Amino acid sequence: MAPPAGKRVKGVQVFRPFIYGTTARPFDEKTNPKPPGVPDDHTHSWTVFVKGIDDVDITYWLRRVQFKLHESIPNHVRMIDGEKGKPFTISETGWGEFEITIKLYYVPESSEKPQTLYHHLRLHPYGRNEEEKEAMRLAGGDVISWVYEEQVFNEPYEPFYDILTSGALPPGGSLSNRPKGGGKTKGGKGGKEQSEVAARSEGGVLERSAMIPMANRPSHPFSRETEALEIKKLKEAVAKVNDMSAKLAAELERKNQKLAELKA
Repeated sequence: MAPPAGKRVKGVQVFRPFIYGTTARPFDEKTNPKPPGVPDDHTHSWTVFVKGIDDVDITYWLRRVQFKLHESIPNHVRMIDGEKGKPFTISETGWGEFEITIKLYYVPESSEKPQTLYHHLRLHPYGRNEEEKEAMRLAGGDVISWVYEEQVFNEPYEPFYDILTSGALPPGGSLSNRPKGGGKTKGGKGGKEQSEVAARSEGGVLERSAMIPMANRPSHPFSRETEALEIKKLKEAVAKVNDMSAKLAAELERKNQKLAELKA
């Protein structure tokens, strides 16, 4: 970790969404044949990753990721350096599930200490009930175990704050025309503000922003649509609990009245 540079920006929090998790697939002669040299007892291929929401670049705040796998796997501690526009990922084969330790190392400008995440490798369909497990079995064979997370930088140092707020960019865009600190500039005839150019990309988000997609797309399950569905489920669950509580309170009141009648 580099020594702190500049002062912290007091009273400010900056967050950036990202995804981490695993995708596994059983070996199958037609859809996922076992590569030469893979041990006979290995039943699945799998990948563990850390990446930006909607696959946007996150290397401007995340420098490298350490993946600690099961000790039985050769070279079980692996460090992956960031490449712009690419996820932090490793792929392996195996037969058993285990917990993966994921350690995040931030860019030097952040002066932030590494943070650790833990994720359970899933090789077999899972869910809260058999219906959810069956739905996963029928979803193309991939066993997806992904987590949406938000990295929060509390009162970042000034140089890092400038990087984080350097302006939302269309995917693959350049910072060359952006003002330092993310301010607006005048450009072109009529004084159009440059911030108007960086509009939301179709079906996606802008790089260097806290945006998430508006709707789900194949291989992109986290969006405002997902959020709305989860909020709906929570509201329905709260309503159900309130209804159960009211029924229990009424039943308790009835029993108390009955007890008072017996004592009279």
